Amino acid sequence: MSSTTLFLSRLLGLYCILASLSLVVRKQASLSTVNMLVHNPPVVLLLGVITLAAGLAIVLGHNVWSGGLLPVIVTVVGWITLIKGLLFVFLTPDAIANLLEAMQYNQRFYLYAGVSILIGIYLSYSGFKKPRKPAP
Repeated sequence: MSSTTLFLSRLLGLYCILASLSLVVRKQASLSTVNMLVHNPPVVLLLGVITLAAGLAIVLGHNVWSGGLLPVIVTVVGWITLIKGLLFVFLTPDAIANLLEAMQYNQRFYLYAGVSILIGIYLSYSGFKKPRKPAP
């Protein structure tokens, strides 16, 4: 297992767990914030640029489609992050709000958070259970 895969699985795993848990603990505030955020074009653009950069970094540094489930999941999370960043950068706030409504984000909040937590648990567990190879 490459050290990049292990690092990204640990980073993304812990991020998914902590970010999702914080959203769940403050559900109503989280939903209000998301709904207000998508109607604020400068914030959507800034969020999009940051998300796009993170997604590009993962995809350019770790576009691995073989070698087991862990590297593939890390790559898929990178591509999802990249696509999310592109949507934020190119879609209008109204289009993003419509997308969230089509996804029934408010009604399925716990489902989306639960999936993120489960992915985070898998990535964290898999990343931390394997010892890191020393750098050459």
